[in-house]
Amino acid sequence: MFSIDTALTFFALALLLGFTPGPDNLAVLVQSATQGRRSGVSMTLGLCAGLVVHTAAVALGLAAVFAASATAFSVLRALGAAYLAYLAWCAFRAPVGALTAGSRPSAPFLTMFSRGILMNLTNPKVVFFFLALLPQFVQSERGHVTRQLCALGVLFIVATLIAFGTITCFAAAFSRRLRESARAQQRLNWFAGTVFLGLAVRLALTQRSP
Repeated sequence: MFSIDTALTFFALALLLGFTPGPDNLAVLVQSATQGRRSGVSMTLGLCAGLVVHTAAVALGLAAVFAASATAFSVLRALGAAYLAYLAWCAFRAPVGALTAGSRPSAPFLTMFSRGILMNLTNPKVVFFFLALLPQFVQSERGHVTRQLCALGVLFIVATLIAFGTITCFAAAFSRRLRESARAQQRLNWFAGTVFLGLAVRLALTQRSP
């Protein structure tokens, strides 16, 4: 396996990337702000489940095959952009009304978990990111390359859980009072819709890496 220094360096980098604004953590931020901590945690777990798939793909060499296919990239990009646009439409149409802590609705766990998985797996840039990042920290002289890739994937997932969990707690606590106001809730919904729509456009315009 790789050295402790390599593991710590990779983990620090993964943690930094987890807090760097991007489609996944912005989605978690928005979901936590509009529907509460439970929804944010559920989406985070779904996103991490998607990372498990990406880690396995890199370890088994499937990611390299996908990266070579322009058709696969285009299909995933279209699906991801369409799904994000759908989430934006749902946010714009979400009902508003002053909510108390006891009456606050929260999306079912499986709904948010599935949403996180779909968002992660339909983002083709994640494949390229994992394919470019993980092999750089593999020490082939130490053997067991596949195990090293899997271990790096696990470290990345743990760092993501820490970063996204922190974002979830912050957003949920910050928005608790705001969601008691119908006007503030409407603004949060429009903010969520705008973020999702922006992410959809960004993904739709994404080009394959050379």
